[in-house]
Formats: sequence, C-alpha cells, structure tokens
Amino acid sequence: MRKTKEQKELAVKRYLSGESATAVISEIGISRSALYLWVKQFREVQKDKGNDISIVSYKRLQGKVKRLEEIIQIFKTVNCNYNSPLKEKLYALEELYGQHSVHILCEALDVSRGTFYNHILRNKKQNTVYVQRKEELREKIQKIYDDSHQIFGAGKIMAVLKEQGVKAGEKTIRLLMRDMGIKSIRQEAKSLYDKEKKRNRNLLQQQFNPLRPNQVWVSDITMFRLKEKNFYICVILDLYSRAVVGYKIGIKNSTQLTKSTFKLAYINRQPQSGLMFHSDNGGNYCCRTFQSYLIKLNVEQSFSRPYVPYDNSVMESFFASMKREELYRRKFKSENEFYKAVADYVIFYNEKRPHYQNSYSTPLKKEQDYYNSIEQK
Repeated sequence: MRKTKEQKELAVKRYLSGESATAVISEIGISRSALYLWVKQFREVQKDKGNDISIVSYKRLQGKVKRLEEIIQIFKTVNCNYNSPLKEKLYALEELYGQHSVHILCEALDVSRGTFYNHILRNKKQNTVYVQRKEELREKIQKIYDDSHQIFGAGKIMAVLKEQGVKAGEKTIRLLMRDMGIKSIRQEAKSLYDKEKKRNRNLLQQQFNPLRPNQVWVSDITMFRLKEKNFYICVILDLYSRAVVGYKIGIKNSTQLTKSTFKLAYINRQPQSGLMFHSDNGGNYCCRTFQSYLIKLNVEQSFSRPYVPYDNSVMESFFASMKREELYRRKFKSENEFYKAVADYVIFYNEKRPHYQNSYSTPLKKEQDYYNSIEQK
C-alpha cells in the first residue's frame, strides 16, 4: 500500500531519533530500502535549506514522534474514533484521564480541552468560570511555547503573559505545562547532546577492509514475515572475509537475541584481543546489558550514525542477498522449513558462494588462505 506523506515523515523522524531501522520497518510495513530512500530524500531537503539537524531540531522531532506515538496508543485503546459524537469521545477520554496529558488526549479525538475539563470537573468543581479561565490560560501558554520554538519555560512564559496583561503565577504555569505534557527544551538539550556524543561513536568510519580475521565484526537484525508471524534474524559477519560467524532467529526483537548471537560467535571463533564490534543504534545494541557484556570481553563497540545507513552497508548487502537469493524465492510450508532454509543459506554463503570483495573466493577460502600464509611465515 502506498504510504502517505505523513506516514513517510513519521517513519523518517522515528529513524532519525535513534530508533532502529528494523523496528521502524517492522511496525510500518515497509522495506528497508524504502526507509533509507525516504531518509536520503529528507537529508537532501535539509541540505538544500542549508541546515544540518541541530540538537534543538532533533529534540523537537523526538517530541513530535513521542506525541504521535501517544496518539496512536490512544486510538488503539478507545472504542470510538475521530468522527464519533462528542459525548462518546468525552466518556472514552475520561477513561484515559491521568494516563496521558490532557493536551494529547484532546488532540487525539479533536476535543476542546475546555470542553473536556468541564466534563471531568462538572461533578467535582461547580465553577465553570474557574475552568474557563484555566482553559484560556492553557491556550495562551501553548501559543507562547510554540512561538518560542519550545524554548521558554514557566518563568519566561509568565513574563510574556504579564506583557500581554495576563496575571498568572509561575507555579500555576508550571503545573499546567506539566499537565499539558510540555517543557522547555533547555532542560534536556545539554544532557541529550552529551548522550548522543558518547553514544554515536563511529570508530569504524566505513573502513570495511580489515587486515585479519576477527579484527572487526558487524551486525544487524532483519525481519521476515511468515504466515502472519514475524521472525527476527540476527547475523554477525567478519569484515575480513565477509563470513557469517554467528546467527540466530527469534520471535522477538530483543536484547537477548543480540547477546545470544554474539555469545555463539564468540565461543565459536575465540577472537584475540582487539576485536571491534560495529552495529546501528538499535536499542538491542545500545542497552546497558549488552554494552556491559562487551566491556567484560574487552570488545570495542562502534555505532553507525543514526541517519547514515551506509555506515553498516555490508550488513545491508548481506540481508539483501539472502532475501533475494533464498527467502523471497521460497514458499515455506512450515516454520521448520524456514529455519532450515536460513541454516542452509549460511552454509552456502560461507563455503560455496564466491564473493566479489574476496576476489571471488568464498569467505571460508579467504580465511584458509590467510591462516596458511601465517603458518608459512
């Protein structure tokens, strides 16, 4: 199905915010190549504008993605829709009151916040003037906040309101902003910058031709759908020979899948010190559990930049080959048949399939030649 402009923008924004490509394409139902094409087009537009994504822009995009995800969750929960009668929408949103900000709840079903507060507080506070004033104040706060590009906090908004002849205390404004789910981007900009600076250590820098086996491993996860069920294939390649040194298939895209795949490869290969492990910024690879595991093994970790798919292009190429040469050509009758097909392809890929990067030697042959040359010395 052709995706709308809004769906494309949402997919790109989620990817640029650091979410893994696998998670995005799995939920939205698109190919990895389509996602990367949208990302490329987005970056070209940004380049034409003469703007690289700043930390403020990044945070703004992240906030928009979070808001849209909340709205989607609300749609999944309520038993009505955008065009339902107002009374139905009010009672549906009342069930979610306290679970999401009022601003998000009302935006999801196109309900005036003032109307919603009147509904909520009708039996608790018979003061419609009070409710009306709060609603008017919320609207003014939201406008000032948006006009400041999400920079102003409660203090600055209070000052602007005072200039407009509106009296409101800083504490009241802060409480309303919390209820609306908004806050100054200044509060998190520095910590976000430091986090991203540390997290996005691209040590590999697209240097895809190491000098020996077990010097650099690369990894990624792809999804394959079979009989209305998603399967996640985690693969680790040795960059020297492009050999598959470990793979596992799971029904959940979890940290456990990533860790168990690496553990299998590590046990089988027994690499010497100095191993670098490169992947994208997916949560499976960035989480503390997996990073701590690599640190214990003295493995140096490298990450692709969030919006540069070419930083892990070797893995992208492998998955494209596996799907075109095997998975897309078969109609699997069972899960066992699918598992066997993946296993057989890995053996074929390592032992029988010539690789252009290896001067048309197989990955196994290139490694054998390397170790033979070492023995001769």
